[in-house]
Amino acid sequence: MPNFSRRYVLRTGLAAGAAIAAARCSGAPEGTPDNPATGPEVNTNASKDVTLRLIGTGVSQINEIRDKAQEDLGFKIEMRALSTEENNQIAITQPDQYDIFDGEYFSLPLVVPSGNLRPLEISRITNWDKIVSFFTTGEFKGMPVEGSQGTAPYRVMYLTGPDSTEFSSEPTEFATLIPFQYNADTLGYRPDLVGRTIETWGELFNEEFRGKTSILDIPQIGIMDAAMVAESLGLMTFGDKGNMTQAEIDQIIEILKEQKAAGQFRAFWKTFDESVNLMSSGEVVLQSMWSPAVTAVQAQGIECIYAPLKEGYRGWGGGVGLSKNLEGMQLDAAYEYLNWMLDGWVGAFLGRQGYYSAAPETAKKFMSEAEWAFWYEGQPASEDMVDPFGKTLAKAGVTRDGGSFDERFGNIVCWNSTMEENTYLVQKWNEFIAS
Repeated sequence: MPNFSRRYVLRTGLAAGAAIAAARCSGAPEGTPDNPATGPEVNTNASKDVTLRLIGTGVSQINEIRDKAQEDLGFKIEMRALSTEENNQIAITQPDQYDIFDGEYFSLPLVVPSGNLRPLEISRITNWDKIVSFFTTGEFKGMPVEGSQGTAPYRVMYLTGPDSTEFSSEPTEFATLIPFQYNADTLGYRPDLVGRTIETWGELFNEEFRGKTSILDIPQIGIMDAAMVAESLGLMTFGDKGNMTQAEIDQIIEILKEQKAAGQFRAFWKTFDESVNLMSSGEVVLQSMWSPAVTAVQAQGIECIYAPLKEGYRGWGGGVGLSKNLEGMQLDAAYEYLNWMLDGWVGAFLGRQGYYSAAPETAKKFMSEAEWAFWYEGQPASEDMVDPFGKTLAKAGVTRDGGSFDERFGNIVCWNSTMEENTYLVQKWNEFIAS
């Protein structure tokens, strides 16, 4: 009996079962759509009836990605773009409302204990060995990332078993999420309105920009940006910015309240689009920002810089996981989607927005030499750089803010984090926003 590939199984609608298991163990050459060899009669229409429901933030719920996936995989995909808080809440409380969870690693200490995510079988992930090492081994360029504060992805990458809700400190055969995008975050600013180069986190509290700054209104991330600013200005220090004590939370919240009372902030944003609108309109000139948001502002023909700050970057990583309710062909389709995410097309698409692929060598195959040199190697653009939507982001000769991939990720000092005092943090953060 022939050994059918998983993608062929999905396209033909052949259900997983004893016959397939026997075929996979047979060692026979793999069947193909053009030469399926012999085997049981298949239902060629079954796969078109598969629909996968994705939940995630607006950063990655992109119609073009959905359309390409449907074209390549042959089944339907529905996407819901949510705020980070909504996304986590649904993942934790409503597992029947989604098939695939697209979230950040810092959210996993909140989501995984619910038991609503299925531990992923690493053996079913084709390009696992091509994933960047700080996700899979906790190292980058031979150096451990343990020195970085916060929830480094490696710390919440593995689970202890196939039915576990307990993180493993050592690699296992079961993962929480399959990473597909990540970045090193910093401040964005409008050089035409600021009038000079921004080089330090402390500038966010500079009176020069009073009423024209903004900070991210997601407690677990906003507090990290505020801590970077406070340390930069010598206002306070932290034992671990990624796991603050109640006393440290109280102190940084008081600093934020003082800044708010003085009129430092123009607004607080929760979503990608809000940050883009604030910056492109000129309502703010300096703010917490994500790289693709800077890219989106640039795509409007507005100069915007993603500042390489002397204190370093705040890192984050996002990935995709599966609902515990998936089974049968739906589950097979979901694994096929995870593998497709690492095939390279998605990594190249997101790379043209400023993100990095979890499997760079597969993304490289879908990028031109000029694109790879600009986005990953930090070299001056040898031609105009164009985003996935056809807009020019950088003219020939321009160098990417922050330099190369190695320079950025060699300078991460903290990661987005869920702290032990998360409940207390959220309460105090909400007090700040309401003050």
